[in-house]
Amino acid sequence: MTEHFAQYGHAITSLAAVALMTLLLGPFSAMRKTALGLAPGAEPPADYGNAAYRWHRAHGNLTESLGAFTAVTLAAILAGVSPVWVNLLASGFVAVRLLLAVVHIKGIGKPDMGVRSFTYVAGWLMCLCLAVMAILKVFSGG
Repeated sequence: MTEHFAQYGHAITSLAAVALMTLLLGPFSAMRKTALGLAPGAEPPADYGNAAYRWHRAHGNLTESLGAFTAVTLAAILAGVSPVWVNLLASGFVAVRLLLAVVHIKGIGKPDMGVRSFTYVAGWLMCLCLAVMAILKVFSGG
């Protein structure tokens, strides 16, 4: 790894960790849906009281954010944003996504405007910060 990229070790590890979480949640979600007799790719009934639906949403929600997280993290690294901030925000994103997966899977809180929503927004804000910092870094010329 070049010296430039070595400075972003936590962010690069965070990219791999989020991808690994997505890869692991998929089969666990599928097993619960299969146990309900659902066809591959089918969505369980939208009921947070149903464990299969909670696993399905944990996987779906992480999958939905994977592209944005990957894009903004790579943009910040390539733009040369401060490694301290990129590493902090990328690692923070992993932490809140782990928490969000647990919240989904365990059915903690209300489906809307509860801990689930606030945890999601925390990760969203981290991605927003990475994106803004990357853009500012590119257009500031340095």
